[in-house]
Amino acid sequence: MSNIEDLIDKLAQDTTTVKPAPHPFALSAKWMLTAAVYLAVSLMISGPRFDIETKLHDFWFVAEMAALLGIFFATSLSAALLSFPDMHQKRRAVLAPAVAFVVFIGVMFLSWQADSPPAPLPRHSFECSMMISMLSLLPAVWTFFQMRKFASTHSLWAGSIAMLFAFSIGAIWLRLDEINDSIIHVIEWHYLPMIAAGLIGMWLGKRFLKW
Repeated sequence: MSNIEDLIDKLAQDTTTVKPAPHPFALSAKWMLTAAVYLAVSLMISGPRFDIETKLHDFWFVAEMAALLGIFFATSLSAALLSFPDMHQKRRAVLAPAVAFVVFIGVMFLSWQADSPPAPLPRHSFECSMMISMLSLLPAVWTFFQMRKFASTHSLWAGSIAMLFAFSIGAIWLRLDEINDSIIHVIEWHYLPMIAAGLIGMWLGKRFLKW
């Protein structure tokens, strides 16, 4: 009996305080704030497009940026929730990116219809996708590193949403930086690559977020 009591006392003395995990909403807010700072610094270095003030009075440009920010917010929240095994019992919130993408597709379709006559295509093409990917690399690595601290049981979707979150940061930056009004070009080389980013994120999630 004394041995058991000694063991209990020893175990009680060896206990260490475990820091509780942050709430997903707080975690999402932290990620968005960090991303906003990163985006602001990137724009300070590259400089915004010279006609930014004029574009902020363009209804369809503002609608596009608002829809893109919706993807940014939704993917951040969903990725934070997917970091936890039970998603904090907020399965509907996890699906927020689906709603955001539906809205975004609708806005881009209407913007394409309104682009008449169409704006001239820029001389470059895939370079935009490369620039977005390069700027998204650091946020992607940082987000995956943060998510590995938790215990996601949905590694495929967690990785995909994390990559879409990072890609949206690069997409926002380039839209504010590049002098380009061709909606066809923007759809083809800025936004369609999001599909590839999501698929790559699934592979990365399976490899780095599975436990």
